Amino acid sequence: MKITVIAVGKIKEKYLCEGIGEYAKRLSRYCKLEILQIADEKTPDKTSNAVNEQIKNREGERIAKLIGADDYVCALDIHGKALDSLEFSKKIEILGMQGISHITFLIGGSLGLSQQVLARADERISFSRLTFPHQLMRMILLEQIYRCYRIIHKEPYHK
Repeated sequence: MKITVIAVGKIKEKYLCEGIGEYAKRLSRYCKLEILQIADEKTPDKTSNAVNEQIKNREGERIAKLIGADDYVCALDIHGKALDSLEFSKKIEILGMQGISHITFLIGGSLGLSQQVLARADERISFSRLTFPHQLMRMILLEQIYRCYRIIHKEPYHK
């Protein structure tokens, strides 16, 4: 299976780059992983909702260009369905059994994802009702995908 992560913004923190690199390396035995970054828009403090929507739409246009027509798209969205690790692994396993060969995960910028991008998603998943920095979310997502594959293959890791 191919897993693509499309994320807004660059990772500047060394510890996050190292963590993402570690999980990418671990995942290489289970899937083909691709991480695509798109530029984030500058988000001034105290902007109006209209300006925030314009920013999300510009980022959304960049994201949409990278989504393949046949991709199964999972948007990470605070309003999405909350899954535990076992449910998430079952979801990945079932998609594979259904012949889905490419799953694309979307991580928005600091304002989230545009309505256009959310509408394209086949599924919206929430990792928590808490808000995480979008840079950190990349590492959390990769760790959970790695955990999924360990569960699917009945290998020790998940507790």
